[in-house]
Amino acid sequence: MNGDPSIEHAGGTSDREFGRRLGFMGVLILLFFVAIVVKLLGIQVVDVRKYREKASRQYDIVVTEKARRGRIFDRNGRQLAESIESISFYADPLHVENRDEVAQSFAAAFGKSKHYYLDLLKREKRFVWLERNIPVARAAGLMTEKIKGVGFRREQQRSYLNIASQIIGFTDRDDRGISGLEQQLDSELRGRDGIRIFQRSATGESYPAPDAEQIEPMSGNDVELTIDADVQGIVEDEIMQAVLNFRAKAAVGIVMDVRSGEIIAMANYPSFDMNHRTTVTSEQMRNRAVTDMFEPGSTFKVVMASAATETLHWTASQMVDGHQGTLQVYDRQITDHERLGVITFKEAITQSSNIVAATTAMKVGPENFYNYASSLGFGKKTGVGLIGESSGILKPIAKWDRTTLPWMGYGYQVMATPLQVLQSYATIANDGLRMKPFIIKRIIDRDGKPRKATEPKKVIQAVTPETARYMAREYFRAVVEKGTGVSAAVEGIEVAGKTGTAQKYTGSYHGQRAYLSTFVGFFPVDKPQYAVIIVVDEPQTAYYAAAVAAPVFKNVCGRAVACSREMQGRLNMKSTEKANLDRISTVVVPELKGLRMREAARLLEWHGLVMEHTGDTDGVVASQSVTSGTKVQKETKVSVSLARKP
Repeated sequence: MNGDPSIEHAGGTSDREFGRRLGFMGVLILLFFVAIVVKLLGIQVVDVRKYREKASRQYDIVVTEKARRGRIFDRNGRQLAESIESISFYADPLHVENRDEVAQSFAAAFGKSKHYYLDLLKREKRFVWLERNIPVARAAGLMTEKIKGVGFRREQQRSYLNIASQIIGFTDRDDRGISGLEQQLDSELRGRDGIRIFQRSATGESYPAPDAEQIEPMSGNDVELTIDADVQGIVEDEIMQAVLNFRAKAAVGIVMDVRSGEIIAMANYPSFDMNHRTTVTSEQMRNRAVTDMFEPGSTFKVVMASAATETLHWTASQMVDGHQGTLQVYDRQITDHERLGVITFKEAITQSSNIVAATTAMKVGPENFYNYASSLGFGKKTGVGLIGESSGILKPIAKWDRTTLPWMGYGYQVMATPLQVLQSYATIANDGLRMKPFIIKRIIDRDGKPRKATEPKKVIQAVTPETARYMAREYFRAVVEKGTGVSAAVEGIEVAGKTGTAQKYTGSYHGQRAYLSTFVGFFPVDKPQYAVIIVVDEPQTAYYAAAVAAPVFKNVCGRAVACSREMQGRLNMKSTEKANLDRISTVVVPELKGLRMREAARLLEWHGLVMEHTGDTDGVVASQSVTSGTKVQKETKVSVSLARKP
């Protein structure tokens, strides 16, 4: 039986099969060990950077050190915006041992409820903010305590003089520009943040990483504007008073250097407090001086007068017909506020005759009229360099109907911004040469060296120097001396200008009426240096420009020259003339409630007033002895009471 060949064959086959299986298992085991070796090699050699980064993310803390944001100055070096060091506290909730004690400490220091901080500390996060942008003096107590899992970071909080709000704009809590020039020039102002890397120990404490690269912060560039803070404040005060006195919807005021195009002041009301902007509205933020378009009314007669002087060769003595105050043009009627008959062209301008303006425009013709309007800057952006500027509307001739030309003669069927209207009169004041307006004077780098500078730019010779001087002397001076603009006259300064009372189009010119009251002018007449426009939107208690905008123009010009040595020097004023201006150099007390002590002191100092204070110096102004809006003499003392916010 044992010699049975079939049994022997079967046994041999089984042994060989077992050997093959054993070999296969060996190969699998070998491959398994090779895979482990390759994986370990990959971890140790190939993927070392990835795993180190992973470990770094687990045990390193990267802290951003904020760069100092650039400052914003006025033309005289006065700070309009700066960044003040503040303290922000953060926590790693997973490493805070006694949450209840930490919450109690923060509640006692900053006045919030204990539960507010407990809710933050109970979050399943490695990082939460406990407080942001706390003044250093107020944060000092907690900064000296070593609380496990809690740290602080030095940050920058923006502080403003609180003028030119719509122009300057503001930043968010992370010091990034989100409005106005703060947004527009953010790349220049923000600088480059630094980086500090810390390592965390097993107990949760952090210490500087010895081998990590540390990046130093780089400060942002400073910006110098063409604005004069004193003049800006005066314009803001005066247009605010106009809105309150006439129960108007809004107002705009602009002052411009006619020789260079520099904007000396650009003010809007309503406005807002840049230091307390949680409730700011879009209406308050809008820079109406460049964004809002309106039918300019009689101020647009500068186009008609320019075209008539140069194309019709008219002089002040040219006889024109006022049609006794009523004229039918096609199927529409034009009326004047006075029943004027045959008068001189000069009288027509000084008395602001719409009828003469309309008939003169038709004599000038479409092409000539359009060309002069365009040359004076209408229908295109001024290029002042501010976000949201409108180009206005000057329709091409092909889109005119038969009433367009006569109606444009006295400022209807055309839209313009306040700055465009001002630019047209500044052009006349500058011997007919239109300059490009600008408000950013220069960029200064972190070393104090000029990086970029804006130079005055000539745009076009809109009218000849002879025409410009003739119009200033014969027409626009007469408006102030004996025409509709007599209430714009400034003692000691020879002023020229034009009134404009335009009915606003609200879907129809019939029914309930709303008006825009404007006065635009320049001074002194013989050698003009400055142009000013005042626009009051929808005044209720009066609406003619002679009663509304012209007196505001007078106050702005008088007060501005009285406080500005630069203006006085440019006007070559005598001591007796300066004495006359001193009588109108009163100031308006600003609103101080809600401001920190330092902010209130700076604002009062800027207005030429003296601050006295009582109460908690870490608090804000709760009350003031002189009500905001009150006119007082410079050097008046204003007492404020300070208290911490509840």
